[in-house]
Amino acid sequence: MEAKNIHLKTSNHNGWNPNTELGVDLKTVLRTDRMMKTGKDYPGVLRRDADCDIDDYLYRDPHYTFVETLPWTNKRNPCLFRGKHISITRQDDGTLRPNFRPMKVDEHFTVDGYAFEVASEIRQALKGLIGK
Repeated sequence: MEAKNIHLKTSNHNGWNPNTELGVDLKTVLRTDRMMKTGKDYPGVLRRDADCDIDDYLYRDPHYTFVETLPWTNKRNPCLFRGKHISITRQDDGTLRPNFRPMKVDEHFTVDGYAFEVASEIRQALKGLIGK
């Protein structure tokens, strides 16, 4: 566990994003690392423990505690895109795999319409996942 001062600065028309705490005391309770690593995501819960106090001689920032949680399971092949007709998962080797979702065949179903919608979804998904 370690207490740190965090100062966040992002910009909008006032210089700060709404709901941004400018300075806080943050205590971390990590399960995997001794100290947080730059750029690493940690699943967990952030709780505001106390508001800031302003005294004549002392200013204390609001206090937060972050507790890292462990995932319930290690999910295999996480879903990266879920559309109406397809979903795309990432395999263990890093490749992308399109999967067809159950097909609804009713009186409004046409093969050409279905094929066009599937192709559009694949294009939309890959554009978001791969780019260009």
